[in-house]
Amino acid sequence: MEALSDQFQEFHPKHGTNIFLDHSGTQATRVESFANGVCFSKYPLKPGEIFLIEIEEKELGWCGHLRVGLTAKDPSSLEVVPEYSIPDLMELGDSWIFAITRNHNKVIEESEVQAVGEAGLGAGRRLGHGDEEDGVQGDEGGGSNNKTKTFFTDTHLYIDTIRIPKDKLVGRSRPGRFSHILDDLYKTNALPPTARRSRIGVLYVPKSKDTADMHIVINGEDMGASAKGIPSTTPLYAVVDVFAATKCVRIVQVEYGFSSLQTLCRKAIQKHIVHRMAIDWLQLPEALKHYCKYE
Repeated sequence: MEALSDQFQEFHPKHGTNIFLDHSGTQATRVESFANGVCFSKYPLKPGEIFLIEIEEKELGWCGHLRVGLTAKDPSSLEVVPEYSIPDLMELGDSWIFAITRNHNKVIEESEVQAVGEAGLGAGRRLGHGDEEDGVQGDEGGGSNNKTKTFFTDTHLYIDTIRIPKDKLVGRSRPGRFSHILDDLYKTNALPPTARRSRIGVLYVPKSKDTADMHIVINGEDMGASAKGIPSTTPLYAVVDVFAATKCVRIVQVEYGFSSLQTLCRKAIQKHIVHRMAIDWLQLPEALKHYCKYE
C-alpha cells in the first residue's frame, strides 16, 4: 500500500500563541518563550501519509526538544490551543504525542523488553508520549551497518504495507563549501534527531478496520509503533509542538507518485552541476536557487 497524496501540506491557521507562520503556511517559528508552540496539519492525514518536517532553527538555553504526534481533535474546534502538547493536549483526550530526544527514540516492543529487562528498561518506556529529557548516551538512533548500506540501495521505506519514498526523508547539510561531502554523512543517519536539518515525520499505519498504529520516522528510519490501537475511524491531524530548544520547523513535501514538474526541473539542474553550491553561479531566480540547494 502506498499513500497517494495530492494535497499540498500546510500548517493549520489555528496554532499556539507564540507561533508565526510564513506566507506559504509551511514554516512555523516560535517567536518567544519556550511554550505555546503547538501546531497542527491543515488537513487530516490519509492512512500511510507522512507529515514530514525539518528542524530549521534551534534556540540555546532551553531544556527539551520537538514533540510530534497525532490528534483526533479538529484544530478548528479548539477554543484555545493548549500551551503544551504534553501533557495539556493529551489530557484533552484522543491525542498521542511523542517527545523527540537526542538519543532514545526507538520503541521497545514488549517481546524485546524481557530480553533487555536487566538493563533497566521498563515495559513501554518509550511507548505513548516519550521521555521528557534525554537519557543515557546510546546508539539507538544510529542504526546498524547493514541499515546504512541498504539506505543507498532502498528507494522506499517500508512500514508494514506502507511504502514511503526515501528521497525526502533525510535532510541535507547547510549550503556551504563542503556540502557535497557532508550530504553523504547525513545519509548514514549520523545526524542527531534534535539537530538542525534533521527530518522527523509522523504517520499512522492501519492495523484493522478501525484501528491503527502511530509511527515516527527520524532521518529515514522508522522508530517503531509509538502508539498502538489508535481509533482510525475519525480524521487524524498531525501535531507538531515547536518546543524549547526547537525554534523553527518547515514542512517537507513528499511525492508518492510521479514527480512534479518542479521536482523534475530541480533534478535536471542538479544533474548538470559540479556540486550544490555551483547553483549560485547560474542565472536563475533566487527562489529556484534556494529550492535546488536545500532539497
